Amino acid sequence: MANPAVTTALCTCSFGTLPAPLPVTSQMTVQTCNLLQATVMDNKIPTFGMCMSPSNPTVAAATAAALGVLTPMPCVPVTPAPWVPGVPTVQVCGKLMLNNTSKLMCAYGGVIQLTMTPALTVQVP
Repeated sequence: MANPAVTTALCTCSFGTLPAPLPVTSQMTVQTCNLLQATVMDNKIPTFGMCMSPSNPTVAAATAAALGVLTPMPCVPVTPAPWVPGVPTVQVCGKLMLNNTSKLMCAYGGVIQLTMTPALTVQVP
């Protein structure tokens, strides 16, 4: 069963070196477990430490300068599209709710996913 994503949930990028907390900026009223509920429009993640994607222009330039040795550079995620798929049956302030099965694509080829969310769904038998 999927868990709702809330502010402070940890995200990782397939080309990043560090996890990053998810900031919720798409809405400021709906809470889950006393934390702001994330939506698919919360795609402005600050950084994943260093980027190792050869598609990132700064990484490509640094790698070329190092004669082909992959050289990570500071991560600045470029995420113009929303998370997918979100929860199609639940809207938060007119936007689809985000859960821990959704993915976000970086323009440099990284796949961003939620690895830990403090809001858990408990199924009672």
